Amino acid sequence: MEFEKLSAPSLKDLFVKQIQGMILSGELPEGTALPPERELAQQMQVSRAVVNGGLAELAAQGFVEVRPRQGTFVADYRRNGNLSTLIAIMEYNGGTLGREEIRSILEVRRALEHMAVGLILRNATDEDIDRLGDLVARIAGAQTPLQAAERAFEFQHELALITGNSILPLFYYSFRAPVIVLWVRFCRRYGIEALCRNTELLYTHLKNRDEQQLRRWIDTYLGEAIEGGQQIYNE
Repeated sequence: MEFEKLSAPSLKDLFVKQIQGMILSGELPEGTALPPERELAQQMQVSRAVVNGGLAELAAQGFVEVRPRQGTFVADYRRNGNLSTLIAIMEYNGGTLGREEIRSILEVRRALEHMAVGLILRNATDEDIDRLGDLVARIAGAQTPLQAAERAFEFQHELALITGNSILPLFYYSFRAPVIVLWVRFCRRYGIEALCRNTELLYTHLKNRDEQQLRRWIDTYLGEAIEGGQQIYNE
């Protein structure tokens, strides 16, 4: 049995998480002016260096905008955000996702998988396809929903790597935590066998290099999760 190393978050990390949470919850609406750094440091009982570094990170994530001689304001993170913003949203509230967030993730995943299909069929070697088959077998051998979900993500991430697109695997990996949560929920509701069957069918069409069936199956199984008979919005 292996145990993971424990590490405490830094004061800057805690500062960033608190401000992120206040923005994402709506407690700090867009356009709100934050108190000056000195006042924030006093209220939160941290050093100005912590506040300064935290605000710089929040600005880089698109959550705040620092305006010279005016102050720091809550920004429209949907307009100004980036991959770091996406990861912060995914991690918000301990990975708990609302209905709209779940639907949005599934819709983006469907679009990404359609994008990946053509690239995979052009670039995948027979060895790549065989490696995917080994990953499908690992899902079938999973003993718990978490294990099945982690192995399903390995399969999906490998698909992204095989495309040859250098950015696509980064997008997939940014969704890792919430996607695993959703697959665990799926397995608890419909069984590990259902997740394995969905992946096996995807793999079969890949092995046959049948682009039409691949696209049809992507729409089918993700459509079922979004608005069909295998929805996963609630536990």
